[in-house]
Amino acid sequence: MSFLARHPILRLVASPQHLWRTISLGLKSIWLNKLRSFLTALGVIFGVASVIAMLAIGEGASYEAQEQIRRLGSQNIILESVKPPDGQGSSAESRSMVIEYGLTARDMQQIRQTVPGIQLVVPSRILTENIWNFDRSVDGQILGVLPVYPEMRNRQLIQGRFFSDLEMSSKLPVCVLNESAAAALFPLSTPTGKSVRVKGYYYNILGILENEGARVGGEGGKRSSADAQVLIPFTTLMDQYGETFFRFRSGSFEAEKVEFHEAVVRVQDVTKVESRANAIRQILTSNHKKEDWRMVVPVELLRQAERTKRIFSIVLGSIAAISLLVGGIGIMNIMLASVTERTREIGIRRAMGARQTDIIVQFLIETVLLSGAGGIIGVILGVTIPIAVEHFAGVTTVVKIWSPVLAFLISVITGIAFGIYPARRAAQMNPVEALRHQ
Repeated sequence: MSFLARHPILRLVASPQHLWRTISLGLKSIWLNKLRSFLTALGVIFGVASVIAMLAIGEGASYEAQEQIRRLGSQNIILESVKPPDGQGSSAESRSMVIEYGLTARDMQQIRQTVPGIQLVVPSRILTENIWNFDRSVDGQILGVLPVYPEMRNRQLIQGRFFSDLEMSSKLPVCVLNESAAAALFPLSTPTGKSVRVKGYYYNILGILENEGARVGGEGGKRSSADAQVLIPFTTLMDQYGETFFRFRSGSFEAEKVEFHEAVVRVQDVTKVESRANAIRQILTSNHKKEDWRMVVPVELLRQAERTKRIFSIVLGSIAAISLLVGGIGIMNIMLASVTERTREIGIRRAMGARQTDIIVQFLIETVLLSGAGGIIGVILGVTIPIAVEHFAGVTTVVKIWSPVLAFLISVITGIAFGIYPARRAAQMNPVEALRHQ
């Protein structure tokens, strides 16, 4: 018992009745100054809420970015044709008025034959044309692709089916619309079984494919998830449009010859994607004398996104920590004022046998109660803010289970850290001088 007597904290733990009496005294002291206690806890409340909300918004932004990258396929290497800047075309091209650039059949053949561990090489071609359904039209992309395209790009069919190998080998005029094209051309009816017109060609609609995530597209522009797309068999596109595309823009004539606008290379082993990407990069660099291609490696993008997420979380956490620091300083100021107000009470307790450690424990419990109550309110507010942001702003937020727990623990630790000095100051008062205080 003498050991416990020398250690009041252990005595509190060993005696629940004594612990409850100490907590009751702390609650009574806080309740006597309700408004002041609430205003003091506001710093902790906003600090905890900002920690949770900022981390949730940061996690949501990172989650969306990483999901879009994952949809491109962790085993995939995406090659894109890019129209070279003016001045990089050859003089022969200038004389013929035909711009020739981008990925070629030679590139695809060398990749298949020289790079080990390649599972599939799936090229595609892309045109930009008006898509018509009677008098309703939309600007969109015509993609000539292979039947394995949905699997390669991790895109799910929402309705109907994709075209088959037989339909591709027969060069049939069939197509699949993406969600944006279906919504724009058939707002009040089901597209499957109907047809759309591109130039003078009609295509029977087999199904609807989900939109793809926004990313950098082929032809040097941005491809958005909102772009209308019509996917047709690669052989059908080649048979109807040929290798050279002709365009008339603002009274000017432009002709482009592009063998493939895009190619997706699937690697068998995901751990070797980056090494295979380097090998493909060397092949394309040696084959192309101008900058008319681009490579997208989702694994590399995912790693960069994860690094960005860590930095983003550190920055947001640091900003939120400043709020908690301000809240902690507010608690210290109020506790110092409380020590001054309760000087005579401290003197009476010391005169009745309370030790310095008893006074320290009393004030620390009050500080922890104050910061803990602020932490609980802050957690509730911090979880509510991301839900409101997601509902009203449409921004994805992700509240990790550890963030409210961590924020609450930090609030309690903040209370202890900033309550030690006022508690020690109260304990070190001279009992005689404290009793004389008016």
